Amino acid sequence: MTDPLDDLKSALADATPAPDAMRRAENLALAQKNFAALQETAQASRPISRPTLWTRTKTMFETLTSRGGLTATTALVACGVFIATPIGQNLMNANLSQRTAPNPDVAAASVPELTDALTESADIQTGVSVSDANQAMPSLQRVQTRQDNSVTLQDVDTAGAPSPASPQALRSVSPTTDSYPVAPAPAATSDTFANDTPNPLKITADAPVSTFSIDVDTAAYALVRQSLQAGELPPANAVRIEEMINYFPYDYPAPDGPHPFEPTVSVFETPWNTDTRLVHIGIQGALPLTDDRPPLNLVFLIDTSGSMEAANKLPLLRQSFRLMLSELRPQDDVAIVTYAGSSTIALPATPASDRTTIEAALNALTAGGATNGQGGLEQAYALVDQMTDVGDVSRVILATDGDFNVGLSDPRGLERFVADKRDSGTYLSVLGFGRGNLQDTTLQSLAQNGNGTAAYIDTLAEAQKALVDQLSGALFPIADDVKIQVEFNPATVAEYRLIGYETRALNREDFNNDAVDAGELGAGHTVTALYEITPTGSPAQLSDPLRYQTETPSATSDELGFLRLRYKAPGQATSTLIETPFQTAGTPGTEAAFSAAIAGFGQLLRDPTYLNGWTFDDAIALANANRGDDPFGYRTQAVQLMRLAQSLSN
Repeated sequence: MTDPLDDLKSALADATPAPDAMRRAENLALAQKNFAALQETAQASRPISRPTLWTRTKTMFETLTSRGGLTATTALVACGVFIATPIGQNLMNANLSQRTAPNPDVAAASVPELTDALTESADIQTGVSVSDANQAMPSLQRVQTRQDNSVTLQDVDTAGAPSPASPQALRSVSPTTDSYPVAPAPAATSDTFANDTPNPLKITADAPVSTFSIDVDTAAYALVRQSLQAGELPPANAVRIEEMINYFPYDYPAPDGPHPFEPTVSVFETPWNTDTRLVHIGIQGALPLTDDRPPLNLVFLIDTSGSMEAANKLPLLRQSFRLMLSELRPQDDVAIVTYAGSSTIALPATPASDRTTIEAALNALTAGGATNGQGGLEQAYALVDQMTDVGDVSRVILATDGDFNVGLSDPRGLERFVADKRDSGTYLSVLGFGRGNLQDTTLQSLAQNGNGTAAYIDTLAEAQKALVDQLSGALFPIADDVKIQVEFNPATVAEYRLIGYETRALNREDFNNDAVDAGELGAGHTVTALYEITPTGSPAQLSDPLRYQTETPSATSDELGFLRLRYKAPGQATSTLIETPFQTAGTPGTEAAFSAAIAGFGQLLRDPTYLNGWTFDDAIALANANRGDDPFGYRTQAVQLMRLAQSLSN
């Protein structure tokens, strides 16, 4: 029995006419003539009578039974058989006409034999080779365009009009040539996020003290929002619940005393478990500074490496900083340092009132090269030292996707470098841009060790919030190294767990050690922390009493716990202590209830272990009922994100 494929090959060979050199020359001349004619507007066609059904059928039959028709139909059958094969299926899926691929060499290398076969077939069927046709057509130029962090390949003629990509062009192009100065963006899986294992439930009798640093960063919320609006649930490690809670401004009591902030504590029934309680700690910083605020020295440290080319990176960065300029005052100074393979002072110290010069420097920025973050940091700190006078507030604002690959690329090395520089009094804020190679771990490390904050800018609206609406809190510190310590009473609290703050945990002894760094509080900032506690004797208690416990705590008071806070005045080396007990449970206010809804939302996204069957519907209902005053729509947007997450989870 013969092989059907061999039979098909034989049939094709028999049906295919031999090459005709004269016919080939005629076809080539006709192709050149047609091409020349198509360069001008063709004359309008004269009206013709509509052929009848019989005429159409007769013409089609005559065409199919001609030698050329038989050749074409045979070729169609062969193509159908080829498409049914695995190679053919891969070719169909490739969609070579508008193929977006990070490595065109790899894509082209998978079909070299097919390319040759198609070229040879074209020579035989038309009598015109591909090389001859290329000589008759304008030369093609290869270009690369970036769209949403990808590389799109297409053929463009010398007039700029796109034409379908050819297999020959795909095979001949290499992204390492001069035509491809920018490497394809990495896959989204190369994003890294700073987080740790969710805080466990702790037994009060074994570990009654909990210590952590405050956190006013907001990057995690913006990252969660971007993922949900892109139609996917965020990576679990991207969900830092404390940053989601602290994304929102809260109306806590303003400080009324010697301290720059005021703590308030409330205790109420946990929304997701009626047998436990939430301890809500709210801190309100002093209101934003008035017109007599000190001069501000800003150095924009801008990553201009090749990875910053995408529209949601360097172009968005320019727009974001332009918004910020309108909030600065004439006595403020601005400088720009850029870094790629090396660092450069793109703009020396310039009065903020000279917006034309500053904006021209921003507009001149281009992306390309490696990422020497260490060199940029060194240059920025040296420049801001030259700008600073006594009484000034100085800050470096690093804007990057976090991809440091030259110099100190190790986050630990960068962390030590920035920690050494913070004693100079210069603060470091970090703005993350883009996805695909976002090194959130590095950005968090730099912000935490540089006495600054971290935000993620995914839209111009987020830039408005971070750099305009909350500018005073972002740039003007009122308290440094703010630490929180809670001691729970084992007589009234059997178990507890801190919701979030995993990357901000401190040792118990760190609380009284002024050499240990902690978070900064800006003017008008609010900080929120939540503990879920299990009262003694509650059916929600998960731990059994010890069989051989020799002493049982006596209920000497009805206190649930004791709150301690330490902070330093900016520029001071010695901390100040604030202490207050808390005890009775009550009804939560709007602010506390909304923060609880966000805390539940964050746990649903990351780890719902302790939610006791609580759902997105419950989070939506609680947040909707406690939106309160929402002048900018942040809380309304949170409800919309909850609904998106619910749909995506289903």
